Amino acid sequence: MKPFSRSTTKRGVRPSPTFYVVVLSMFLWALIFSLHCSTSLQSGDDAIIKPPAIFSFRFGRPDQCAGRYVYMYDLPPRFNADLARDCRRLSASTDMCKHVANDGFGPPIKGGGDGGSLPERGAYDTDQFMLGMIFHARMRQHECLTADPTVATAVYVPFYAGFDAAMNQENSDLTVRDALPQDMADWLVRRPEWRTMGGRDHFMLVGRCTWDFLRGRDGGWGNALMTYPAIRNMTVLSVEASPWHGNDFAVPFPSHFHPSSDAEVIAWQHRMRRLERRRLWCFAGYSRPSSKRTVRAQIMEQCGRSSRCAMLGGEAAATPGNYSPGHAMRLLESAEFCLQPRGDGFTRKSTFDAILAGCIPVFFHPVSAYLQYMWHLPRDYRSYSVFIPRDDLVGRNLSIEEVLRKIPPEKVARMREEVIRLIPTVMYRDPAAKGMQFKDAFDVAIERVIDRVAKRRRAVAEGREYQDSVDGDYSWKYDLLEDGQKDILGPHEFDPYVAT
Repeated sequence: MKPFSRSTTKRGVRPSPTFYVVVLSMFLWALIFSLHCSTSLQSGDDAIIKPPAIFSFRFGRPDQCAGRYVYMYDLPPRFNADLARDCRRLSASTDMCKHVANDGFGPPIKGGGDGGSLPERGAYDTDQFMLGMIFHARMRQHECLTADPTVATAVYVPFYAGFDAAMNQENSDLTVRDALPQDMADWLVRRPEWRTMGGRDHFMLVGRCTWDFLRGRDGGWGNALMTYPAIRNMTVLSVEASPWHGNDFAVPFPSHFHPSSDAEVIAWQHRMRRLERRRLWCFAGYSRPSSKRTVRAQIMEQCGRSSRCAMLGGEAAATPGNYSPGHAMRLLESAEFCLQPRGDGFTRKSTFDAILAGCIPVFFHPVSAYLQYMWHLPRDYRSYSVFIPRDDLVGRNLSIEEVLRKIPPEKVARMREEVIRLIPTVMYRDPAAKGMQFKDAFDVAIERVIDRVAKRRRAVAEGREYQDSVDGDYSWKYDLLEDGQKDILGPHEFDPYVAT
């Protein structure tokens, strides 16, 4: 009988070291594959949810979503889908259902619109108050969405608060106005995800101006959503924020171009650089006949007398089709400067239409932009805009055209280039677009929300409350502090304008 070799035992052949390596490798790959495939689609969504960020590396690559994962609630449909389906209640005078199409982008604009002023692709007739749907659609496709709330940095609440507010704003019964907002707050505080940080890691986008959600107990405009303690703990995004509250932050109104690729963005920017701007200034907007001593009235009067200015609005705007997105964009693209007085609130959608058109905005109140969109616009407002104090225009009959003519051409060129550079950061791209390198308004907002939540998490871990701003007269100054600066009580050039 032959003696046993090293590869044999009394019970048979002993596996070689290579065998163990193969088995261990198969086990590890099976584990990795299992983790990768264990993710699921949220109910009703078509977005692939990213796997948990329990490893800092995946397949030898750093996890690009580590510290950036977002968990999105699958809300009962009464908080979003049902509101969208009930779109006819959004306006008593306008059929808003067409604007709900295409996840809030509205109907496509073919052939660049009137006069070819918009891109051939990616142009839509987007209503200014559809941002709740647009944001939700982007989040469903977000690369760092996770089905596991325990690994998420932030939690998104896709409540179409703006739709609910629009449907009930004329109702004299305050209980009806507050019914769904109160239901939303009650639903949230019962969730285990909420109890983790008391909602301090939660955020929502309300889709309208903050003022629509701050009604006090004594009555007034809007509902009381943002006065509830639970909502006060969250980060709230709106198209117009309040300078005097600490948890709401402004994001751009949606404009009409929603690109699908970097190439489309670059081509649009190149076109804006090459345009011949035949007019010095322009204004797109309606008159407010109730008062002649307003910034808007002065703008329209001075523009009407000038051969270097053009308007789209007033009586002409009543003509069907005369105030279409194509007509408005064609006007904005024809001018060096686009005037932006206050709208129904402090802000206007036209500001972002103008930036899309490569037109330098002119503001008359700091709350119209400078104290609003600090996540998306440069801190140095002089780099991309002109500021004319409202009192100079209304009280001293300042000539707008004279102010604009005195700006040196080389400075105008630098300002316009800065405006064109800003275009990607104030638009909302197509949710289905893949591989884009440009950060759009959604990307910028999510980065800042995650940064804010991360700071709040660290504060909670250290047993303290993180405050980047507080309620009150000087809340707006917190957002203007430089790194390391703590004193907000000193004088500021905007003090005369920002009075409660």
